[in-house]
Amino acid sequence: MGTLGSSTQSSRVTVGIVGLLAVAIYALCVALQILVWNPLAAVPGATLDEIHEGLARRNESISLVAVLTWSSIGTLLALAVVLLTATRVVSRLRSVLILQLLILVLGAPVYFFASFSAGMALADAFFISGGDYTPWGRLLYLVSGAALLCLLMVMFFRGKSVTPPVRT
Repeated sequence: MGTLGSSTQSSRVTVGIVGLLAVAIYALCVALQILVWNPLAAVPGATLDEIHEGLARRNESISLVAVLTWSSIGTLLALAVVLLTATRVVSRLRSVLILQLLILVLGAPVYFFASFSAGMALADAFFISGGDYTPWGRLLYLVSGAALLCLLMVMFFRGKSVTPPVRT
């Protein structure tokens, strides 16, 4: 049991860490999309400083604290999953996978919520649409959608064998 148990525990922790890395990369992309990529694409030819000056002239701003707070929630949750797995509070590999996928799925509504006020600030200050001006926002939604598909597959297939039993 010692080798098998530690190997299984190692697998759970590894899956947890991979999930944490995926969520952290997603969160970083959310923050960069809201704070850098989208503003630069929404106001072509302007620097970030010029964009923030334009926002300030219209009494608008993009809250760095709010964006970083919202975008870090998933990473903190994914870290909690790793810690709970390492301490054997979460003891099933499937549970670790489901939790990490669920956090990625919830990245889409968090991204929408976190980016909404920034988009509205850009729209009000520069008389443009408040939507995404880069493809990266859609890619974030696509990643969350793919995570949802994977989550549903993990939940649906609950360890069922994919090969038919052999008749003797």
